[in-house]
Amino acid sequence: MRNLIRAAAGALVTVVAIAGTTLPADAWTVHQNKSAQYRLNQLGCTAGPVDGQIGQMTKAALVRFQSANRLSQSGTLTTTTFQRLLASTAKRCDLRPVPAGSGSGRRIVISQGQNWIWVIDSRGKLVRTGGIIDNPRYLGPGTYYTGPKCGRAARIKRNTDGARLYLNNFVRFAPCGVGMHQIPTYKTTGAQIHADWLLGTNYRESHGCIRLSKGMSETVWIFTQSTTKIVVIR
Repeated sequence: MRNLIRAAAGALVTVVAIAGTTLPADAWTVHQNKSAQYRLNQLGCTAGPVDGQIGQMTKAALVRFQSANRLSQSGTLTTTTFQRLLASTAKRCDLRPVPAGSGSGRRIVISQGQNWIWVIDSRGKLVRTGGIIDNPRYLGPGTYYTGPKCGRAARIKRNTDGARLYLNNFVRFAPCGVGMHQIPTYKTTGAQIHADWLLGTNYRESHGCIRLSKGMSETVWIFTQSTTKIVVIR
């Protein structure tokens, strides 16, 4: 049996469902991987080029898909993950419902289990959502509020680690140094220390803060001009 998925460039990628037929392992893997990468990109998971190679970018996309679809976040293209990817019920990586039990009203919700963030206005409307990098060892679940902590400023447009890095759009919400900010950038070049496509995974670990994309950090900076509730859940 053959299922055909139309690839972005107009080519057809063939997915072969083996039913008593033996195919070379490498041929099966290439077809399967290409189909998975194309579908991941369709679902807003950012898998990168559809080249049949499961590199770090595709693994990160698989983690985001597995997280959004309540699967084990292995980053591996398992049979279960592959079948779920091709299902019409597959959930997108970039459009996730606000977690139940995260309260109501104007707030920012952070899920440590999903490595994800939601910015919600006073009407309950989702302003923006996206992946994060965090470190749960420094921040437990609970309700926090933005503002100065331990005598330190609540908001610093261009914070620094005191050495090589800038922590742009830094918003403090937990004692003493825990806040949200853009992925750190090198002072010398302005480049981020890692790519956006690692957000939403555990492939990197912060020093305690919540790392965001540049765009998300700018949204959070504007949203938190007044004291804002931050809800952290597992």
